[in-house]
Amino acid sequence: MKTRLPALLLCLAAFALPAIARADANELRAKHAELREQLRQNAFGRALHIDSTEEPDRLTGDVYAVLDHPFTTVSNSLRDPAKWCDILILPFNTKYCHAGEANGQPVLQVRIGRKVDQPVDQAAKLQLAFRNVAAQADYFETRLQAKEGPVGTRDYRIGVEAVPLDGGKRTFLRMNYSYGFGFAGRTAMQVYLGTAGADKIGFTVTGRDANGQPQFIQGVRGVVERNAMRYYLAIDAFLDSLSAPPQQQVDRRIRAWFNATERYPRQLREMDGPTYVAMKRQEVERQQTQIE
Repeated sequence: MKTRLPALLLCLAAFALPAIARADANELRAKHAELREQLRQNAFGRALHIDSTEEPDRLTGDVYAVLDHPFTTVSNSLRDPAKWCDILILPFNTKYCHAGEANGQPVLQVRIGRKVDQPVDQAAKLQLAFRNVAAQADYFETRLQAKEGPVGTRDYRIGVEAVPLDGGKRTFLRMNYSYGFGFAGRTAMQVYLGTAGADKIGFTVTGRDANGQPQFIQGVRGVVERNAMRYYLAIDAFLDSLSAPPQQQVDRRIRAWFNATERYPRQLREMDGPTYVAMKRQEVERQQTQIE
């Protein structure tokens, strides 16, 4: 009886993992059905929906979107650590990203900064462990996670999962962005919201003013919604760039990301186009070299 137990456990494990992935795929399809109307008609000008939550020690932003890209293209791209560096470098505050290994596992070495001319060695380090959780013909999930994040944050997470639509011609994607924080992180956030972030807004509409104009969420949920949107737009800009010749793809996605953010200037504008493009060209070139 003892000799048969390990084989039995292996069989159970083999059946359990696809079952979990299948449940996740069904949940994501159910979410697509639930959000069908919001995806069809909204103020974003694209099939997009954003949710955010605030807990005592954690902030979470979820972006749900229909991508006009084949499921196989999305899945193959977002399961490749190196391609994630092509994505993560696009937001203005990412100064560096390099795909490598730590303890035999794939990781992304990222630097997060604020100033346009900030030297990379002065930017905050972020080591993201990279893991492909599921990769089926009709569902995939990839997770990036760091124990410590920038500016007093911790348990920093970026996750994507997707299912095919229209026979695989399009893709329904959920991108999750979240991080935990303690006293230092909360203090840093309060300082930001009292200074540079005082007038910033998010995307969730909380009401209407006397003229019927939408009022948007502010505070920490506004922060996490803006960051989640930046990462989602980076994914979409990267996927769009794949249709260009290889030598044009970097410039294509840099310009595509900036142009996409300009559709939401109240939330996402941080600098003018020429400044952003020049900065990102330098940072993309710099990330070809590994920095300790």
